Amino acid sequence: MLDNADNSADNKPIRDIAYDELKHAIIMGELPPGYRIVETVYANKLHISRTPLREALRKLELDGLVKYELRKGVIVCAFTISDIEEIFTIRNSMMMLILPSVIRLATPEVIAKLREILKEMDGALARQDCDELAVLNRRFHGMIEHITDKKRILNVIESQEEYIIRFSSIAISNYAHRELAHQEHHKMVDLIEQKDLEGLRILMASHLEESKQTCLFALRQQEQPPETA
Repeated sequence: MLDNADNSADNKPIRDIAYDELKHAIIMGELPPGYRIVETVYANKLHISRTPLREALRKLELDGLVKYELRKGVIVCAFTISDIEEIFTIRNSMMMLILPSVIRLATPEVIAKLREILKEMDGALARQDCDELAVLNRRFHGMIEHITDKKRILNVIESQEEYIIRFSSIAISNYAHRELAHQEHHKMVDLIEQKDLEGLRILMASHLEESKQTCLFALRQQEQPPETA
């Protein structure tokens, strides 16, 4: 419902709210690859005119999330391995840039909150609850990210957030990966508390790259055609 979107708390233009809603639906798979977005249908569904909807669709096209096809209209694009690799590379590179400020600004209170999340993750891991673990994993990394005072870098990280939420769950579904990753989460907090920047850099680089490669491997496996008898 976007009837009063321009009076929202964030005072976002209607086109931006439409863009956010459609982007979320595409990234989360609610609008699957190949799906046709009919302007009249979505303008009515979102209770907006076609002009801000078209502006939102143009922005989604620049993001590579939709494309215009002759005689078909606006079509949702599929994510490629290259797309996902680029998303992880952007986010991981930005994470490495904020680590000095994370070490510098981490307070005992923040470290205590990180350890509280780790306790919840201990329980989710023991229950093998991958859904809960995925949510807690993003909360854990999000808290580390928000220690930084590098707001422009943080904005870039946050621009990849929805992508990371969707695709990192693939890595968490891998039993061996999530066991190792959780051990590394505990070590990360220890290194932050010890103000060990070099140790944190080494561990974080390995942790993020392993998550990326685990996800890419799983996606490549999914893309392989089934074997025939």
